[in-house]
Amino acid sequence: MTFLRLDNIKKSYGDAAVIKGVSFAAEKGEFVVFVGPSGCGKSTLLRMIAGLEDVSSGELYIDGREVTYEEPAKREVSMVFQSYALYPHMSVFENMAFGLRMAKKPEAEIKAQVLEAARILQLEALLERKPRALSGGQRQRVAIGRSIVRHPKLFLFDEPLSNLDAELRSQMRVEIAKLHRSLGATMVYVTHDQVEAMTLADRIVVLRAGLVEQIGSPTELYDTPANTFVAGFIGSPKMNFINAKVASIAGNTLTLAHPTFAGGTLALDTPAAARTKLGAPVTVGLRPEHLSVGAANPVLALTLDFAESLGGSTQLYARSEGEPIIALTAGRPNLKPGDALTLGIAPSHIYLFDAAGLAL
Repeated sequence: MTFLRLDNIKKSYGDAAVIKGVSFAAEKGEFVVFVGPSGCGKSTLLRMIAGLEDVSSGELYIDGREVTYEEPAKREVSMVFQSYALYPHMSVFENMAFGLRMAKKPEAEIKAQVLEAARILQLEALLERKPRALSGGQRQRVAIGRSIVRHPKLFLFDEPLSNLDAELRSQMRVEIAKLHRSLGATMVYVTHDQVEAMTLADRIVVLRAGLVEQIGSPTELYDTPANTFVAGFIGSPKMNFINAKVASIAGNTLTLAHPTFAGGTLALDTPAAARTKLGAPVTVGLRPEHLSVGAANPVLALTLDFAESLGGSTQLYARSEGEPIIALTAGRPNLKPGDALTLGIAPSHIYLFDAAGLAL
């Protein structure tokens, strides 16, 4: 059942178009993540769902009801911001109860709902503390708890983990995933961090410059990116790109030319051969984690620039004819800067894109 629906939503500030026509639908209980670079419009889109920004045109539906121009308080949504915005003079309990008190809920109901939210977020032992006595992760949990007690139909998260250090971000990702499972609520989450998007989302909406580039599950976006933007944005380290040319086409066999390829060419048996032509520019995409060092049938012939040890794995930075290539390999290969480096890859892991950057 469609729970949240956006139909051709647009937002302009004067003559400047920020959101240029976004449409998508989320199912009840789904965890949807808006992801994209800074300035792509993801937070603006979230604020329009919350009612904190006016919609210039289009229609917005929550739980089957149009709310395009409805007041925020009537939408039954709750938003968690990047800033915790806790009242410093109030205890954790009072911070979580504040919204219910403003709504003039009975005291017994307030206590029951705050205690239930505290149990879910493991805050029972902290209810009497003031925010200054809490860690960053604990403060963010209080901010989330303040949303839970209202029993909203829809949870909205605007980069809630960006103020935390790497370890706390990892912990809070787990907490938010567990919270989603526990509540079964529909959640929309904004982040520029594609790792957060990949680990939390049921589906990801990739945005660029106010437009949707692709919508899909994390594995769909990773395995079948629609274009070079999505391919380069989803995955860490990012996908390598080599700008080659079609040297020959024979049936389904496509031969590509570029000095980075071992022997100067790369032959692929692919249905994409029928969708290109001789001499056409083609972008070859190779994920760093799919490249293997010292393969029997090397695809790339490079020179190593730098080896970055990550403990259990090593990130290799190499080049050939000015094309930078990153490879991620297990263990610690005995390599030093200036060494010749050959890399192999399974043909099924090679991505092809046309001159416009669209997947072939």
